[in-house]
Amino acid sequence: MNDLLFSVFPNENFVDIGLYQYGWEHCAPAHSFGPAVRNHYIFHYVISGTGTLMANNSAGETVNFQIKSGQGFMLFPGQINTYIADTSFPWEYTWVEFDGLRAKEIVETAGLSLNQPVYHSHNSELRQKMMEEMLYICHNSQESPFHLIGHTWLFLDYFMRSAKTVRMKQDGSIRDFYIKEALSFIEQNFQNDISVEDIAACCGLNRSYFGKIFHDTIGRSPQEFLISYRMSKAAELLKITSLSIADIGNAVGYPNQLHFSRAFKNIYGISPRSWRMKNKLIQKTPPV
Repeated sequence: MNDLLFSVFPNENFVDIGLYQYGWEHCAPAHSFGPAVRNHYIFHYVISGTGTLMANNSAGETVNFQIKSGQGFMLFPGQINTYIADTSFPWEYTWVEFDGLRAKEIVETAGLSLNQPVYHSHNSELRQKMMEEMLYICHNSQESPFHLIGHTWLFLDYFMRSAKTVRMKQDGSIRDFYIKEALSFIEQNFQNDISVEDIAACCGLNRSYFGKIFHDTIGRSPQEFLISYRMSKAAELLKITSLSIADIGNAVGYPNQLHFSRAFKNIYGISPRSWRMKNKLIQKTPPV
């Protein structure tokens, strides 16, 4: 068996939970990674051995955490971190990088934060099933995106339920209702000229309070999420259709092509035209 398995998940624009990359590694003694800053959440589960995580807390201070088999650690978006395998008993771990609308809520429900990034389990059976789901994803990268996303949800379910510090928000039910209403409104009206005030109004909330609970739950402001959602829909149209850039911009709420191209580049780092050239699905000629 190789000492490293690594796969990158294709960009299929899953919204609630997205998978980015995943793998398994039996590290060499003193093997290190970092310092690095991630764009998404990455969870490592330590199968055997031990090592050290050096990560910035909420105050920007670097804290060292000793982590051993049966434990895990979460790397957070925007956090500076480094992790190093022990020189005598280097760790073997599996990891999954994920993000999406529900990611922040899931991580918080499991009780992990910048100040408490180490995973401890209170249930060995659930912990074992979590590890099995992570390894299944690593060893089955050839499966369809929906298949792998399904197993990602299973991994996250076992992750939440096995965590030793699981906690639930007291006002989760009413917040969930407002957020679902807001997301439904965005899904149905993203192509129109809508504002954050319009989204808040559909929930019956003032803009300030709505913006706070949306950001607390989703991890982004309503405006940031609306732009990101529109651009994900635009990317899908660029990939599967031959519509012009102007028509696609108009279809996602940007009648001005220049404004659309600028917004798209801010999200994806390249212009819509360049993104299409890299990601356009090849149309197969049907058999005669």
